[in-house]
Amino acid sequence: MGVLSIILLVLFVISALVLIFLVAVQDEKSQGLGGIFGGSSDSTFGTGSSKFLTKVTTIMAVAFVVLALLVGVTTRSNTSASLVEAAASQSSAWYESTSASTAEVTE
Repeated sequence: MGVLSIILLVLFVISALVLIFLVAVQDEKSQGLGGIFGGSSDSTFGTGSSKFLTKVTTIMAVAFVVLALLVGVTTRSNTSASLVEAAASQSSAWYESTSASTAEVTE
């Protein structure tokens, strides 16, 4: 893994944790995770913070998805064989080994 992959992975984990926290403290219309901390998030963080938390959550969700795609692209392996070709070669190798062991048993 290169340095860029490690940096992106650390940012990805941080964004995931921040996104979990933001979703947990948001005010909900019914009894939910927003009431765990002793009331709604508006009373916890002040009036008008619901709109702010919604905007920050949206920004963090977009950042989370972008970072997930970037981590996936930077950490993929550069093999030339596709998944189907790899599965076909493994199954043919398995078939050859089982047919060879069956031929030994019949002799």
